[in-house]
Amino acid sequence: MTSISFKFYCERNCRQTQARAGIFETPHGKVETPRFMPVGTIATVKGLTPAQLEAAQAQMILANTYHLHLQPGEEIIKQAGGLHKFMGWKQPILTDSGGFQVFSLSELRKISEEGVTFRSPRDGRIIDFTPEKAIQVQNALGADVIMAFDECPPYPADYDAVLLATERTERWLERCIQAHDRSESQALFGIVQGGVYEDLRRQAAKRLVEFDLPGYAIGGVSVGEPGTLINQIVAVTAPLLPQEKPRYLMGVGTYSEMVNAIAQGVDLFDCVIPTRLGRHGSALVQGERWNLKNARFREDFTPLDDCCPCYCCKTFSRAYLSHLIRSREMLGYLLISLHNVTELIRFTERIRTAILHDRFLAEFGHWLR
Repeated sequence: MTSISFKFYCERNCRQTQARAGIFETPHGKVETPRFMPVGTIATVKGLTPAQLEAAQAQMILANTYHLHLQPGEEIIKQAGGLHKFMGWKQPILTDSGGFQVFSLSELRKISEEGVTFRSPRDGRIIDFTPEKAIQVQNALGADVIMAFDECPPYPADYDAVLLATERTERWLERCIQAHDRSESQALFGIVQGGVYEDLRRQAAKRLVEFDLPGYAIGGVSVGEPGTLINQIVAVTAPLLPQEKPRYLMGVGTYSEMVNAIAQGVDLFDCVIPTRLGRHGSALVQGERWNLKNARFREDFTPLDDCCPCYCCKTFSRAYLSHLIRSREMLGYLLISLHNVTELIRFTERIRTAILHDRFLAEFGHWLR
């Protein structure tokens, strides 16, 4: 069911690993991969304007179906002309199905074969969320890439529980496909589940590939398991997904995890880390995490990162940023968030350039575990 409005092709493959540099074409523009995608959960990347995201070289951003369904509601966004117009973002958007958020409401929800019934944490009303509903909401939102509704098991979870969730995810995918009526303008990605169990991951990947979807995601990672297990899951799963389709690792955005996943052939990443750290006064600088409250920054008048082209680094000193964070001034959190988003996008851009010049291992091999 591959849509003709979407195309993915590789420009260069690494000779020593599975890493690849590609182009993912969508109705709202192309995405050069590998690529980090900023998270704009409720139709905004926290603290950043669309113009700032463009300056940071963001090419695709995320929004969340569950949160937008609760507020303001998909009908309001549809009346506004869709999510792109509503939030003033002209480039590609991906919407998560809301599965992760729904299943994290362990005290407020009930799972059945039909779907999930949960009590809204916003106003207490009872909401039924089914695969059909998740697709209906995403069709109304109008994102370029939409995700199938899946059951995301927690970590740790025993084998039988993960097996049930993985098999249900496959059945729900079939219902998502049947409900999806905008395949020309929206690419539906399937999500490979399976927890930390390699045989379940292999089985799920092989079955999902048979649906011939426009792209595939690896879900159910970064839910509490250690990084070594994340790398292991990706190493087992990614090579089983089609070479001619984009591969998306959900919820992962650390330097090490992205490099390890890219080495296995993953193309797309998202994570709330850059803005979440920014709101706590922590900066990502060339592979390190700095707390700007530390005394060493109080009289440091150099840029946060003199190699970074973002407005924060071009305009302000570490001492000024430290002052803002110590004073709990909003500007400090926003500036650091801007830098952090720019940093992770530029990190994946540098990896892409290294792959194109056959220097991936030479420049990024030290990140591989």
